[in-house]
Amino acid sequence: MHYFNFKKGNLYCENLKVKDLASKFDTPLYVYSAKTILGHFSKLKNAFSTLKPLICYSVKANSNLSLLKLLISQGSGLDIVSGGELYRAKKVKCSAKKIVYASVGKTDIEIRDAVKYGILMFNIESLPELERVNKISKELKKKTKVALRFNPDVKPGTHAYITTGKKETKFGMDEETVKSIFASRAKYSNLSIVGIHMHIGSQITKGEPFVKTFKKANRVIRELKRRGVKLEYLNIGGGLGIVYDNEKPQTAKEFAKKVLPLLKESGLKIVLEPGRFIVGNAGILVTKVIYLKETDQKNFIIVDAAMNDLSRPSLYSAYHKIISLAKAGSKKAIKSADVVGPVCESGDFLGKERKISVKSDGLIAVLGAGAYGFSMSSNYNSRPRVAEVLVKNKKAYLIRKRENYQDLIKGEIVI
Repeated sequence: MHYFNFKKGNLYCENLKVKDLASKFDTPLYVYSAKTILGHFSKLKNAFSTLKPLICYSVKANSNLSLLKLLISQGSGLDIVSGGELYRAKKVKCSAKKIVYASVGKTDIEIRDAVKYGILMFNIESLPELERVNKISKELKKKTKVALRFNPDVKPGTHAYITTGKKETKFGMDEETVKSIFASRAKYSNLSIVGIHMHIGSQITKGEPFVKTFKKANRVIRELKRRGVKLEYLNIGGGLGIVYDNEKPQTAKEFAKKVLPLLKESGLKIVLEPGRFIVGNAGILVTKVIYLKETDQKNFIIVDAAMNDLSRPSLYSAYHKIISLAKAGSKKAIKSADVVGPVCESGDFLGKERKISVKSDGLIAVLGAGAYGFSMSSNYNSRPRVAEVLVKNKKAYLIRKRENYQDLIKGEIVI
């Protein structure tokens, strides 16, 4: 379900022509569809309705305050990974009891702020972290709920950089460590160890890795119950894949059908942490063609967006479909070209060997840019970060102003 479609040869976001948005707000420009975001959230909610899970949107995928507020208005909680994301959660008045907190390197300040705010629970990644949260909770005279992140050593079949459930990654703890912590839980007097958390990776298109993971989790849960451990939550993380090219990812309904029996078997309250699935296909990056450069070796479409605006292609060799905002009427053969930006790196590309009908000053859209697009952008090459627009209720709202040159240096001190 997404609301980017061609009508009469022009690309629209819901009922608005994207070309008009680019004229009004300039380029490069991120454009999001509220209907797509809410549609994907509803699909997940409906697919798991029999379990009434707590769905905590993963803020790192796209942390714009307007998008967070939109999801919270529909009952979503938030999955956060930093003090900055907790600050955002507070800004949009997310209920503390709908916030779960992951990250392998939480600092004392971050832990203290979250304990004071009274979040639902921390996802604990290591024994030293567990001890630190207990110590800080004691200092604050609080009892804090935590879940232990279990690393099931399951291969998720995704890119190595977004694989998190293999034993060689930095995430979570193995089965024996998890069991030993539960066995010695009495010594953590200021913690309630109430759950198991897992997240095996991102952009996972098949159900099998999840099935393997949840079977392993159920085995651990059964053993803990036999030992008299009372658990409340099973947090299954996120990781559902979306369509970028020719992938055929499972739908929310198909995913639920495969895993619901296993989740019911756990007998625990379920928490989900979707990110990409909610916002990935709800956003595009609109960019303007500056030059068309032809060489003996290769052709280039040089645009005003770059790797600092959308880093996934450079970072992961990730594929995003790239299309012209206007459908070509001509049947003339289109030469293959790399779509590149102005940044001084050969790694600065948005797509390789693409056939796109464009001309100088024409507009193109990079699809599937709603997740890990703006949130991973930077000011590399002293480039101001771009504007963001949300199409909602037949209107376009500017939800982030375009940065200017003064913004680039506002924190700097000349000595």
